Amino acid sequence: MKLFKTGTVLLFSLVLLIGSSMAWAEGNTSKNAFLSGIHKKNQISCADCHGKSLVVDDNETALNKNCVVCHGTFEKLASKSKEHINPHKSHLGEINCTTCHKGHAPSKAYCNYCHSFGMKIPAMGSAEQSNNKKWTQETTQKKSKTEKMKTENADIVVIGAGGAGYVASITAHDAGAKVILLEKMPITGGNSMLAAGGINAAATQIQKAMGIQDDPAVMAKETMKGGREKNDPELVKILSYRSSDAVDFLISLGADMTDLVRSGGVHVNRTHRPVGGAAVGPHLVKVYRENAAKRKIDVRVNSEVVKILSDKNGKVTGVQVKGKHSGLYTINAKAVIDTAGGFAANNDLVGFYKPQFKETASSNQPGATGGGVVLAEKVGAKTIDMEQIQIHPTMGGETKVLISETVRGSGAILVNHAGKRFVNELTTRDKASAAIFAQPDKSAFLVLGEDIRKSNVQIDGYIVLGLVEESDSIEGLATKMGVPATALAATIESYNKAFEAKNDPEFKRQDMPMKIAGPKYYSIWVKPGRHHTMGGVKINTEAQVLNTEGKPVAGLYAAGEVTGGVHGWNRLGGNAITDTVVFGRIAGANAAKFVK
Repeated sequence: MKLFKTGTVLLFSLVLLIGSSMAWAEGNTSKNAFLSGIHKKNQISCADCHGKSLVVDDNETALNKNCVVCHGTFEKLASKSKEHINPHKSHLGEINCTTCHKGHAPSKAYCNYCHSFGMKIPAMGSAEQSNNKKWTQETTQKKSKTEKMKTENADIVVIGAGGAGYVASITAHDAGAKVILLEKMPITGGNSMLAAGGINAAATQIQKAMGIQDDPAVMAKETMKGGREKNDPELVKILSYRSSDAVDFLISLGADMTDLVRSGGVHVNRTHRPVGGAAVGPHLVKVYRENAAKRKIDVRVNSEVVKILSDKNGKVTGVQVKGKHSGLYTINAKAVIDTAGGFAANNDLVGFYKPQFKETASSNQPGATGGGVVLAEKVGAKTIDMEQIQIHPTMGGETKVLISETVRGSGAILVNHAGKRFVNELTTRDKASAAIFAQPDKSAFLVLGEDIRKSNVQIDGYIVLGLVEESDSIEGLATKMGVPATALAATIESYNKAFEAKNDPEFKRQDMPMKIAGPKYYSIWVKPGRHHTMGGVKINTEAQVLNTEGKPVAGLYAAGEVTGGVHGWNRLGGNAITDTVVFGRIAGANAAKFVK
């Protein structure tokens, strides 16, 4: 076991080192400096973009302000777009301009880390060498070997600016702590930015207003069942009994949680989401960003934590950071909260634990490489369930776009290439994925009608992305799908009869909110793909990270997908956001108490 753990750390370190080296090479152009495209043509000087000091902070603050001065706001740029895909009006929100646009290199759309859009960025031209000698090694603020490493101080450092990181930072700040939130990627949001469904919570004010009876004890029972009883029951109890407070917390920040739908593996409408079925992730990240800005929390992007520091007694004392422009520096802190996420975007690591999943597509953002786990392991943290990697049953064909479970929750059915249903659409994700993998083509179709499309605005997004086939008739849809028309018509007729009778004798689906009816019919080709890593560092109910002896690592807390134990061997849809909010709040509050 010890040898296995050592191999895990080495593999983690190797994979992360390769990734970090690539990121450094991409972000450092001083040896090969040039101005590109329109910037060169218009004879833009260094000071025009960087200011007189030419100092670039890791957030690239001055650069982005000057981008807006010259080119206009996101709203203005979005209004000018004639493209089918409008990059200035996307679920990523108003991110830094420099995330995609470079003055010294050809621009690259950040969207294409996950998508395959044929997106041409106007006026960029090709990279050309510049004679501007002012762009030197010094202006990128790299440290010389003799220069002393910069040191800063904070009460709490939070690693990873996804949902859990933002929640922990806001909570700790409101408890009186000085917080620095660090994100290695050029944008904040993490996997929470991509969350489509909603947040599961039991006995909430929203449910009560709609007359829905729910119980945290039942939520805990269903979460344990979904996780194959391999979850930590104490963590599940905390997740379930504090879920209603989590929704209240989000509402207090300004989030809209007024719509309800049912996710797989549960018996009631428990998944809270914005009105109309809008994707929960982009909405929450926008709310988090606004609240962090209002509180003036120090949020830094392009800032990768490369080491958690500790003293001779094992107490955490801060972190070492590698900034894109600032280089290596240290932040002394009284506590550290690890919210760096999972590793489903790390092909090598997924292949190490589950070789059969290595070639599947990942729905994760590119920063989900598992760095937070190895950071914690190096200061003694115990890891659990690392081999438990969740496959989501419905990703859009050959893309990385996850088709939300709420599409099935809204009434869509799954049919195979023979045009027949083959599974209860609202079973747990592992069972639905296994059923699709068992089909001859290892893929399936979501089929829905007009009312279902109108009930879920996310489907409009899938239409824009070209993932949806539509027709005025079942026969026409079957032709586009390449399935037998008579079989598809019989399947829809059978399902509609089950809907009318409120009884699905073949697959025992309990919730059938709408029948499949025209005037238009729709289908989405789907395949299973890796989505969530249930394993990670072990925590207790206080969100303290535990060492290999089961004792807390002093000053180290964790929340979200970087942890293991909450979801067992299979996560229920809607429980990830609950996890980030419930344990993010616990980590933030307890870290603030610890530093006092």
